[in-house]
Amino acid sequence: MDSSSGGSQPQPPSTTEPTAPPQSQGSSPALPPPPPPPPSRYESQKRRDWNTFFQYLHNHKPPLTLARCSGAHVIEFLKYLDQFGKTKVHMSGCPHFGHPNPPAPCACPLKQAWGSLDALIGRLRAAYEENGGRPESNPFGAKAVMIYLKEVKEGQAKARGVPYEKKKRKRSTTRVSKVSDSGAATSIVLQVSANNDSNVGVDAASSASLPSSTTTTTTA
Repeated sequence: MDSSSGGSQPQPPSTTEPTAPPQSQGSSPALPPPPPPPPSRYESQKRRDWNTFFQYLHNHKPPLTLARCSGAHVIEFLKYLDQFGKTKVHMSGCPHFGHPNPPAPCACPLKQAWGSLDALIGRLRAAYEENGGRPESNPFGAKAVMIYLKEVKEGQAKARGVPYEKKKRKRSTTRVSKVSDSGAATSIVLQVSANNDSNVGVDAASSASLPSSTTTTTTA
């Protein structure tokens, strides 16, 4: 018997590695959330327009704040943008006044087209309210701004010989007929516009003159 067997022997350190908790069947590691979608072209343009207007307010003499901005200042901003325009607007004394396709160049100024200004005001009007502005105090929706845009539209239409006609809504017509107890037929014309508005008109017709596409309903 070994003389040192009477004392306790030190145990070597454990080399067992901790085991990972078991994963539930079918589970997958958490994935990072997908990045947000890029802003649309409209949103990107609206942001650039908003920054451009603030830069204009900063460079204004004296400098302006958004709270002090009025419809008159918005009109000044629109006139300021004319220097960057690319649309030829003939003056009243120009021989090409009113001609949509002038045969020769002239010295008339380039301005912002009415359509560009109208779209710009729409974006700035929306941006103002999205940034905490109240609709009733929105300078981009001021009556003076609307009048100015109308004058630009009419003036450019005359100068360029290109009238801005209001787009007419397309309407589809559906005719439905109904025969009364007395035998007289009444056709109902439904005119449905592109925005789902409907107007109902009634016109009397005999059953023999109804188009073949209509449906005749008889009563018992």
